[in-house]
Amino acid sequence: MPEEAGYPPETIVSTTATPAKATRREWIGLAVLALPCMLYSMDLTVLNLAVPHLSADLKPTSAELLWIVDIYGFILAGALIPMGTLGDKIGRRKLLLWGATAFGLASILAAFSTSVEMLIISRALLGLAAATLAPSTLSLIRNMFHDPVERTTAIGVWIASFSAGGALGPVLGGILLEYFHWGSVFLINVPIMLLLLAIAPALLPEFKDPNAGKPDMLSGFLSVIMVLGVIFGIKRFAEFDFSAVPFLTIALGLVVGMVFTRRQKKLAEPFIDLALLKNRSFTAGLAVNLFSIFTCFASFLLFAQYLQLVLGLSPLVAGLWSAPTGLVFVIGSTMTPRLLRSLSPSRIISGGLTLAVIGFVAIAGLIDGHNLPLFVFAYTLMCAGFAPVFTLTTDMIMTAAPPERAGAASGIAETATEFGGALGIAVLGSLVTAIYRSRLVDAPMVGVPLDVADAARDTLGAAIAASETLPDAQATALELAARAAYIDAYQAAAITCAVVVGFVLMLTSRRLRRLDEKMQAAEVS
Repeated sequence: MPEEAGYPPETIVSTTATPAKATRREWIGLAVLALPCMLYSMDLTVLNLAVPHLSADLKPTSAELLWIVDIYGFILAGALIPMGTLGDKIGRRKLLLWGATAFGLASILAAFSTSVEMLIISRALLGLAAATLAPSTLSLIRNMFHDPVERTTAIGVWIASFSAGGALGPVLGGILLEYFHWGSVFLINVPIMLLLLAIAPALLPEFKDPNAGKPDMLSGFLSVIMVLGVIFGIKRFAEFDFSAVPFLTIALGLVVGMVFTRRQKKLAEPFIDLALLKNRSFTAGLAVNLFSIFTCFASFLLFAQYLQLVLGLSPLVAGLWSAPTGLVFVIGSTMTPRLLRSLSPSRIISGGLTLAVIGFVAIAGLIDGHNLPLFVFAYTLMCAGFAPVFTLTTDMIMTAAPPERAGAASGIAETATEFGGALGIAVLGSLVTAIYRSRLVDAPMVGVPLDVADAARDTLGAAIAASETLPDAQATALELAARAAYIDAYQAAAITCAVVVGFVLMLTSRRLRRLDEKMQAAEVS
C-alpha cells in the first residue's frame, strides 16, 4: 500500500495474495469520494423542481425544455464508458480532479444562464463532467480497498452517497427555490467541488493501468454513438414519439455497437476488454443491477408525480415525504457487510429482491391515498430490499474485473444503470400513459368541454392545468376523473414492477447460488 506519510503523485498498487487492510487514510479518502457522488445524483433530481421557475424566466419552447432536462442524461450516458477507460490510462485521481473542475465551472455557467441556448450548453457540459465522477470514484474504491469485507463496506458507502444525494436534492432544492433565484440549485455544486479539489490530492492515491497503451479514439467515438443512439431512441419512445426518428436512432446505435464489438476483437489493446462480459459473476451482477434499476428508477419518478399531482403536495413537502426512502437506502447499503457475516451473497440478493416484490405489491394495494404514512412505508420496504442488492451486485461487477480495468468496468456498470433507468421510464411510462388515457376516455366528466377533456387525456399534469380554466364543479369532476385514472395506471405499473423483479429473482437465483459455491470452494482451496 502507499506510504502512510503521503501518496506520491503516480502510485500504482497491485493486489497481493493476502489482501491488505485499509488504513485511516483510505477511509477518510472514501468520505472525500462520497462528495461528488452526492452531487451526481442531486443534479439528476433537483432541476425538476426548478423547471417552473426557469421556464418563467427564460421562456423555453416545449422542445427546448425537453433538451434542458434531457441533455444532461444524454451526454452523461454516452461519455461514461470512454471516461472510465480514460481513467484507466491517465489515472483515476487525475480524471476525477479534471472532472470536478469542469463540473464546478459548468455549474456557474448554468446558474447565470441568460438564454435557453446557454443553459442547454451548460447542462451538456455538466453531463460530460459528471461522466468522470462515478467511474473515477468507483474504480478508486476498487483499488483502495483490497479486503473483500472492507471493499463491500466501501461500495455500500458509495451507493449510500448517491441515495443521500437523491434524498437531499428535492429537500435542499425546495428550500433554495423558496428564497432564491432558480440558478441557486446549480451554485450549491461549487463549494463542494472546491472542497474536493482542496483535499483530494492529499487524501486520494493515484491508480492507473501500468501497461496502458494509447487510447483508441475511434473506439471511443463509436461507443458514444452506440450508447447515445439507443438512449435517445428509448427516451423518445418514453415521450410517445413513435415516428421513424427513434427507430432509426436505436437501429444506428445497434449497428454501431456491432462495429464497435468487432473492432475490439481485432485490436491488440481493445478499448474495452470484452472478456469481462464472459465472466459469469460480472454478467450476473450487471443483469440484476440493470433490471432492478429498471423498476426502481421509474417507480421513483411515478412516486414524485403521485405526491404532487394526485395528493397535491408542494415540492418541498413531497421532498420531505420522499426523504425516508433515501434514508433507508443509506442504512441498507451500509448494513450490507454485517449481513454478509451470517448470510451468503446469493441469499442476501434473493432476500432483497423478495422484499422489493413485497414492497411493490404493498404499493399497489395502498395507492388509493387514504393512508400516506403507510404508503410511504411500502416504498421504504421496496428500498430496503434493493439497497443490499445494488451494493452486492456492484461489488460483484468490480471484483470480477482486474484492478487495472476497474475504470472500464465501472463505466460499463454505470452505462447499464443509465440504460436500465431510461428503459424503465420508457416502458413503464408508456404503460402508465396508455392506461391513464384509456381510463379517462371512459370516465364521466359532466359538463367538461370536449376540447378540454381531450387536452386532459395527454397527462395528469395537463389535466390539472386544464382544470384551472373551468368553473369549480367542472374542474372538480375533471380532477377526480384524472386522478382516479392515474391511480389505476400507477397500480398497474407497481404490479408490473413486482412481476419483473420476481422474474429476475427466478432467473438469477440459481446462477447466484453457483457463484456462492465457487467462492466457497476457492476459499477452502
